[in-house]
Amino acid sequence: MDQNVKTYQLLAEKFAQWAQGEGGIRAALMIGSRARADHPADQWADLDLIVVAADPGPYLASSAWLSAIAVPWLTFIETSGDGRVLERRALFEGGLDVDFAFLPLEMARQMAQFGLPPDVADMFRRGARLLLDKDDLFASIMDLAGAPLPPVSPPSPDEFMNLVNDFWYHAVWSAKHLRRGELWWAKSGCDDHMKYLLRRMLEWHARLRHGPEHDTWLRGRFLEEWADPRAVKELHQTFAHYDAQDIWRALFATMDLFRWLSYEAAGSLGYGYPRLGEQHATGLVQELLETGTAQG
Repeated sequence: MDQNVKTYQLLAEKFAQWAQGEGGIRAALMIGSRARADHPADQWADLDLIVVAADPGPYLASSAWLSAIAVPWLTFIETSGDGRVLERRALFEGGLDVDFAFLPLEMARQMAQFGLPPDVADMFRRGARLLLDKDDLFASIMDLAGAPLPPVSPPSPDEFMNLVNDFWYHAVWSAKHLRRGELWWAKSGCDDHMKYLLRRMLEWHARLRHGPEHDTWLRGRFLEEWADPRAVKELHQTFAHYDAQDIWRALFATMDLFRWLSYEAAGSLGYGYPRLGEQHATGLVQELLETGTAQG
C-alpha cells in the first residue's frame, strides 16, 4: 500500500475511534477521492469526511478536539459549496489535509427519510465509505454508493436564456468597471462570475455533444477531460493578469469562447438566442475599450 494512502487511512481510523467515544458524534462517512474508484486519490488528495453531530456547534466553535486525532497545524471554518453545511478544515502535522463537513442530526434524518439532495447523491454514487453509524442513519443511503450516475436533463429554455443574458450583461458590467479603473472588480467579473457562467455552458455543451450520461463532474473537476477540446485549448486565453490591458484581452477572449459555445448549444437544443442583445453588449464593450484607448 502506498505510504500516503496508508497514512490517511490511519488518520481516518483514528478519527473513527475518537468519534466512537464521543456522544455528540452520531455518524461519519468518507467521501471524495479516497472513497471512489473512478479518479481515485493521488498523492495530493485530501481526506473528505461527512460528520453527523447532534449539535455541530461545539465542534465548529472549538478546535481543541482535533488534537485527539493528530497534531493540527492550521484550522478554519468555511461553508460548503451550496452554503448549507459548515465545515472545519484542518492541516495536520505532515501536511495531512482533512475536511470535516458537519451535518446536523436532524438534517441527516430528513435525508435518510426523504432522500439526498442531487449534489449529495452525486457524491455518494461516486463513492462513500461508512466509518461510523450509531443510529443506522445511512443503512438505506449507502446503497447509492457506486450506483450509476443518472442522466442529466438539459437546461430549460428559460434557464438557458437566463444564463446567456446574465453572461452578456456582466460582460458590459466588467467593461464599465475596467473603464473606471477598478481592476479588482473588473477582473473579478471576468475571472469569477463570467467564468462560472462559462463553466455552466461548457457542461451543457459537452452533454449535448456526447449525451446526457456524459460525466461533467462537479464545479469544474476534471474539466480538461470532459469539455470540448477546442474550448480547453482556448481557455488559457480567457484568464487575466492584474493589468488593465490584459483584463481587456481576457474579457474579449471569454466573450468569444462563450459566444460559439452558446450558439452551438442553442442550435442543438432548438432554442432561441438573444442575438440582438449579444450584439449590443459586444458593441458596448468595444466602445468602452476604444473610448478609454482614445483618451489614454
